[in-house]
Amino acid sequence: MNKPFSPSRLFRPMMPTIVALFYSIALSAAKTADFAHLVNTLIGSGTTHGLASGYICPGATYPHGMVQFTPTYFEKNSGFVANQYSGGGCYNLGNFPMFPLKGELTKSPNDIRSAHYTVSDEKGHAGYYQAKVNGDVLAELTVAERSGMGRFTFPSDAEKGTVIIGSGLASTPIYQAAVAMTDANHFEGYATGGSFCGQAYPTPYKVYIVGEFNVASSQRGIWREDKVIAGSNFVEGPRSGFWFTFDTKQQKTLLYRFALSYVSIENARENLKADNLGWDFDQVVARAERKWNDYLGRIEVDGENKSRITQFYTHLYHALIHPSLASDVNGEYMGADEKVHKSRSRQYTGFSNWDTYRTQTQLLVMLEPDVAADIAQSHIDFAEQGGGSFPRWVVANWETNIMEGDPSSIIVANTWIWGAQNFDKEAAIKVMRKGAEVPGAKCQKFETRPGLKDYLETGNLDASRQLEFMSADFAIARFALEALDDKELSDKYMERTRFWKRLYNPQTRWIQSRDQNGNWKSLDEGFMEATYKDFFWMVPYNINGLIETIGGRDSAEVRLQEYFRRLDADYGDDWYASGNEPCFGFPWIYNWVGSPWKTQDVIRRVLNEIYIDVSDGLPGNDDLGAMGAWYVWVSLGLYPEIPGVAGFALSTPSFPRITIHLPNGKDIVQTSSQDGKPYIKSLNINGKECKGTWLAWKDLADGAIMKYATSDKPNTKWGTQIAPPSYK
Repeated sequence: MNKPFSPSRLFRPMMPTIVALFYSIALSAAKTADFAHLVNTLIGSGTTHGLASGYICPGATYPHGMVQFTPTYFEKNSGFVANQYSGGGCYNLGNFPMFPLKGELTKSPNDIRSAHYTVSDEKGHAGYYQAKVNGDVLAELTVAERSGMGRFTFPSDAEKGTVIIGSGLASTPIYQAAVAMTDANHFEGYATGGSFCGQAYPTPYKVYIVGEFNVASSQRGIWREDKVIAGSNFVEGPRSGFWFTFDTKQQKTLLYRFALSYVSIENARENLKADNLGWDFDQVVARAERKWNDYLGRIEVDGENKSRITQFYTHLYHALIHPSLASDVNGEYMGADEKVHKSRSRQYTGFSNWDTYRTQTQLLVMLEPDVAADIAQSHIDFAEQGGGSFPRWVVANWETNIMEGDPSSIIVANTWIWGAQNFDKEAAIKVMRKGAEVPGAKCQKFETRPGLKDYLETGNLDASRQLEFMSADFAIARFALEALDDKELSDKYMERTRFWKRLYNPQTRWIQSRDQNGNWKSLDEGFMEATYKDFFWMVPYNINGLIETIGGRDSAEVRLQEYFRRLDADYGDDWYASGNEPCFGFPWIYNWVGSPWKTQDVIRRVLNEIYIDVSDGLPGNDDLGAMGAWYVWVSLGLYPEIPGVAGFALSTPSFPRITIHLPNGKDIVQTSSQDGKPYIKSLNINGKECKGTWLAWKDLADGAIMKYATSDKPNTKWGTQIAPPSYK
């Protein structure tokens, strides 16, 4: 049973009419622009270079939508699936894969991928995707909020066309599924989830589907493994599916539409009805494009580098696909306790929090604070239903125990601190404290902070895990102070943030892990998906303290110079990894050592050398918008360096003119004197000279005019007069 809901969440103050009008006017020009077509959904979707491909889903998506109608990144020949987390580094979701095929079905598709169907000639923009299946059937896909639609055009010589849909198939093995074909063009059923990052991390959600075609089939049937059974209307079990065959001698185009629910078939049916797709495919595409134009148009960039513009809007698009809607049109959603709950607003899922806390949350607060607040409340609800403590990486209504730290505390704290405050702060601090103070506290069956007792008492624990705990503790300290005015609690958590000093080994001059006896481990032990040279810099709230520990700015700058000698590290390499989340904020550390021009130079190199507008053009998996949001911030010349602090480390904007349309009707307008010049000579904000490299969000939140003078040559003096903040 749901607990009573905080009235604070129900209270949604209406924006004054005049502000809403100004916001509408400010966005009107943006809405007429076709930002959706500036997106290239194929960037990051290649499959030839592993992490360099991005793990992006190239298909049709909707901002924070429930449905992603897309070829799965991992194996494009395994069907167009109904759900998939874009940029997730492991096989996930991928339910109800389907393909349109020329002719009748004469052989079982089995698991689909082994049937060797092909996908080619891909094209895509925001809200739309097309490809050829087996080189002869044109498949076009689009989506609405909780539904998807396909238009399939069969070749001129095709007298029959078949659509296959896997029920007992997904991106990972599943063992429960059942679908009934209720007549010649309708079906309904459900399937379960499989796992995430291996069988050790099961995700046994249930997802329900209702689907239909615009014409009646001439034949239908099922398959189980290698057996095809014509005329059967019901199928269940693993490695199974169903099919409809249509007469295509006269009518070459077939339309398909479906909706999902994670609660029930009836809710899926209501979701389909509410999305009101009709049978005009082009109209549904146009609707999705308008929605994306609304979202993408909240930041307008201009410049001569068309490739850079395409990359910018593609990355902004990536940042707004997830988190995904979990609640149905009637407000119902499946909770972490496997019970049906009803949201007072909108419930979200798809939380890749170890990745996204660094970049995405702050972007969502800036552009869509209502959504950001609902996402924060969704975390709190999940924790309360799942045992009272936060998750780290959520698939549907299941915690997966992937990665480390306590990133959800940072996400919820950041949401409030950056200004999206329409959620239950009292419930939030209760959940934060349980995970951070009670050893063994769990979300579902997994501990929020494994090793918490050792962290609190001895520090005999892997270094990267402790550093992540400390960033969370810093964010909790800031939240306690700013949201609750509780200085005593804030001071308690600030004391924990100093634990990094016990990890510093003065003999090696690096941060190291300790074993259970307190002895130093080898330098390369105890760091999650990175090295000791990466995690050394993972004290974002006290960079000055870190610099002083190794002998001051000169010593730190030498270490940084060696670290940034290359930008393409894999997990085990000892130079900078542009696409690895723990490393995202490191270029801006030059601002703290008094050489901001070197921050600007590293970012210039990353954008020029690492990010490319091709399918294999990303330096790592996007992780549900984490990398996309990073690229957006870099392009704006603003980076949210410190978790729990609403402010930016500054660098050079990538475009000569940028306009950020804020939800309060105000604009942040950035102009640069030269297009593509990487170094800042001067910066004026609202007519006043800016002498430092840190800017508080409150100084921009009501709109601002930022005028940059830029150059091809470094200005070694700019930004050095006022030091950026550190918190001891």
